[in-house]
Amino acid sequence: MYSITPFELEDITSAAREVIALCKEDSIWLLEGEMGAGKTTLVKAIGKVLGVVNTIQSPTFSIVNQYLTSAGDTIYHFDCYRLKSAVEAFDIGVEEYLDSGALCLIEWPDKIADLLPARFKKITIKEVANGKRAITVTDNVDI
Repeated sequence: MYSITPFELEDITSAAREVIALCKEDSIWLLEGEMGAGKTTLVKAIGKVLGVVNTIQSPTFSIVNQYLTSAGDTIYHFDCYRLKSAVEAFDIGVEEYLDSGALCLIEWPDKIADLLPARFKKITIKEVANGKRAITVTDNVDI
């Protein structure tokens, strides 16, 4: 497990750089945290660092958004919060996205736990004292 020093949300780009360095060997990144912890804000910062050329926004209603980087890479951003079951994710073809080799950033991954591959990074973000955020990164742990 690796912990990133608590930071202000204004400094999330630096935290995103650390997350990328820690997770770059894997293409499935699970983002966990309470509602409002900063998961989507972290995804936006990761996208900025990776050179995403389109607007990053929460895929709450679409379940998955696709972004392209200036290098031509694809990033998939999932928000599974509104899914009632893993069957819904299966029906939209989540396994094809996960098997694509593209970076997949997944918010609320517990909703699709049965469909996740064996290899992933778990990124947990939480609010700590004075509105700062803390991030921990772990390998292939139970969600």
